[in-house]
Amino acid sequence: MKLVVGLGNPGARYNFTRHNVGFLALDYYFKRQRLEWNEKPKYGAVYAREGDVIFLKPQDYYNESGRAVREFEKYYKIPVSEILIICDNFDLEFGKVRYRSSGATGGNNGLKSVDSTLGTSEYPRIRVGTGNDEVRSRLGDVDFVLSKFTPEEKLQLPGVLEEVLAKINEFIGES
Repeated sequence: MKLVVGLGNPGARYNFTRHNVGFLALDYYFKRQRLEWNEKPKYGAVYAREGDVIFLKPQDYYNESGRAVREFEKYYKIPVSEILIICDNFDLEFGKVRYRSSGATGGNNGLKSVDSTLGTSEYPRIRVGTGNDEVRSRLGDVDFVLSKFTPEEKLQLPGVLEEVLAKINEFIGES
């Protein structure tokens, strides 16, 4: 069993914000794969199961994402090495996609929450670069992660999401 988790904040006001790139990536994946989310949330998360893979969008706010991850991990007895977390990273240049089999949080509060609830940082993650120094310097970090993508960035998003889709498929063993 594998668990693929996109981090983000619930609610329409956060759609297409930098912090919600994990949700956006999974929604894009679902659209391309013609999959559907379950209507009824479980353990505080929107989820879907396809074969031996569970996809998850925690509905607690970003900084509390670990709770739902832990509940699914515990209930389904999923090894931590089989949990993939997809999150934003404003220190990475916009559009850069970085996969790591484990690592530090890099200050990402969603990853801090997952680390805390799982008791380890030894799980794979995909960091999606949302960096834009000009916008970030104008807004500050908190407002920046909650800001919408620029029109130029929106044009680049499909290519970025295709790269994330490929990384998800590698993780779950599809080509």
